[in-house]
Amino acid sequence: MTQTPGTTRPPSAARRMLVPLALAQFICSFAGSNMNVMINDISEDLDTTVQGVQTAITVFLLVMAALMIPGGKLTDRWGRKRCFIAGLVVYGIGALLSAISPNLGVLILGNSILEGVGTALLIPPVYILTTLLFHDMKSRARAFGIITGMGGIGAAAGPLIGGLITTGISWRAAFVFQALIIVVIVVLSRHIKDPLPPDPTRRFDYVGAALSAGGLVCLVMGILQADNNITLMFLLITTGLILIAVFFAYVASRERAGKEPLLSISLLRNHTSNLALITQNIQWLLLMGISFVVSAFLQVVRGYNAIETGIVFTPATLGILAASLFAARLTARYAQRTLIMSGFATTLAGIAVLLFFVRAWDTAWAFVPGLLLIGIGVGAMLTPSVNVVQSAFPEQQQGEISGLSRCISNLGSSLGTAVAGTVLVAGLTSPDRSYALAMIILAVIGLAGLLAAAFLPSKKARTKSTVQ
Repeated sequence: MTQTPGTTRPPSAARRMLVPLALAQFICSFAGSNMNVMINDISEDLDTTVQGVQTAITVFLLVMAALMIPGGKLTDRWGRKRCFIAGLVVYGIGALLSAISPNLGVLILGNSILEGVGTALLIPPVYILTTLLFHDMKSRARAFGIITGMGGIGAAAGPLIGGLITTGISWRAAFVFQALIIVVIVVLSRHIKDPLPPDPTRRFDYVGAALSAGGLVCLVMGILQADNNITLMFLLITTGLILIAVFFAYVASRERAGKEPLLSISLLRNHTSNLALITQNIQWLLLMGISFVVSAFLQVVRGYNAIETGIVFTPATLGILAASLFAARLTARYAQRTLIMSGFATTLAGIAVLLFFVRAWDTAWAFVPGLLLIGIGVGAMLTPSVNVVQSAFPEQQQGEISGLSRCISNLGSSLGTAVAGTVLVAGLTSPDRSYALAMIILAVIGLAGLLAAAFLPSKKARTKSTVQ
């Protein structure tokens, strides 16, 4: 699986291939947050509850997380471009099914399951291809800056675009919009050339895939039961932890026997990568958790409609966009640790400002300063975290580490929605205080991310990557 010199793509070709990859990350992140502003519309149209819509959102993020490692592994067997196109097709079918869904069950099938499976197939190739096409640290940082920036913008702009479409047409049209973007990506993908040939002889670890997916599903679904059934919550979380422990024991024994596991244990022996993965998880947990909390608060407590809720998120979108535009330049000037720590500090400051201003003023403007800071903070640290992880491993392990990296990030997204949403739905106190409590819990988790970032290497990134 070693890349030969002749397979290196010229810079112009690599940049052309970057467009569909970045758009794919945008639409998948958009799908994770745009439903937040449709809570009232969907619940009324499909005769369900806020908790039902929260479940659909969380299951979508969870399916992505649970299948991202298997999806990354399949890229070696099927080829990166083939997985990318297959994922786009499955995602597009799911979007169209969601648009015509008559009830919550069909919506979960289309949005949560099919779109989730499609995303798990198409996202690992995005990061693997980017790593293989851009070799030096500067160009790779710029490429990751564009992709992760588009992901952050998609997540932050999801409420605004979703709100405009929902208010102007219907929430169903938002899924048609996704399907149209998928068609555009498929057309643009004709320029993509896979630098490495697929290897159909590589075996797929079905048992490992089942154990890892089952463990993650039980873990997150257990958190969702916190406001409904404490006994079931403990049962699911315990089952999830046991399955994850069995998974690691299984892949370790498989590796010792000389068989290829779903996930190489050697990936988890890289101290720097492990810390960066933790920061990735918490970054997306904060972004999606804050998005859900603020969206639910505006619609349920303040009575905002979809477009009003979406407009409130504009500062976060602008913040992520601004930070992403400067990502490559900042990476060249500062150590990755410095950028990640600064991002967490800025995000935490944004949460504090958000809590203070929203309590002091009963106006939409109270959300602007805090969301702007949160957008800048998240945007500043998304690229460095991804770059640290992907650059820590050689080409042979890019499929595995890309799947693990995206799994950890999407697990963070699903945990953010599950944890924050559970606090709100539980109604432990008044609506205003439940909102504040959810934000405080997210801030505490953000502090853990800041602590993890503090232990990253302090040296500035080298000009050349170790992945050659």
